[in-house]
Amino acid sequence: MPLATILFALLFYAAAAVLAGGLAYRIVGYLRTPAPLKIPTTPAPTTRGGVALRLLREVALFESLFKASLWLWIFAWLFHVGLAVVLLRHLRYFTNPVWSWVAFVGPFGVYAGFAMVAGLGGLWVRRVFVPRVRYISTPSDHLMIALLVAIALTGLAMKFVAHTDVVAVKAFFLGLMSFRWRALPADPLLYLHLALVAALMIVFPFSKLLHAPGIFFSPSRNQVDDPREHRHLAAWAARLDPKV
Repeated sequence: MPLATILFALLFYAAAAVLAGGLAYRIVGYLRTPAPLKIPTTPAPTTRGGVALRLLREVALFESLFKASLWLWIFAWLFHVGLAVVLLRHLRYFTNPVWSWVAFVGPFGVYAGFAMVAGLGGLWVRRVFVPRVRYISTPSDHLMIALLVAIALTGLAMKFVAHTDVVAVKAFFLGLMSFRWRALPADPLLYLHLALVAALMIVFPFSKLLHAPGIFFSPSRNQVDDPREHRHLAAWAARLDPKV
């Protein structure tokens, strides 16, 4: 077994463990964080169904961002939709046989890679040239964008510049899932791409990128606007209140 195959197999096992464990830890932390105030951003829904619909619009359409800044919405939506389609396309490396809807999405994933880079480029330019955004940007903000751009560009390069053996790559990942390792193609560009992906998996639970699941736990988004109809008590306060 080539040394590179062993190293990348161990790297992805470790990265998957950190990603899953880190996400679980952070989500449990979100669940345990008290929300003592009724603070939905108004105008807010007055029913649970309305809250669910609001969250769906926020996740799928970035509704509040659209209202705040059209240009920011365009770049953010390009990046996130492009990333979603690219991730769906990559499911072909983890399924055998490939699901029909994954095969259908596949051709669109190539163009989604360009949309992803365009969106990231716009977001990065904003952080550099808009004074108020540049003031609050930290080195980690730029590093996260650089990491995502590098992943997208190396992936596109393997598609259009230096092709790699995708059949062998699929065999490698299917082997990882079944604990029957297969050799990874000896391709420096592939090594770089996979190392960047593993790095993203490791840092994701501990970075600002965690807003992806975090939006579902935001009191300003997930609360019903019913302070006049119902008394709001956080779980920990309800246990201490003798009237409850």
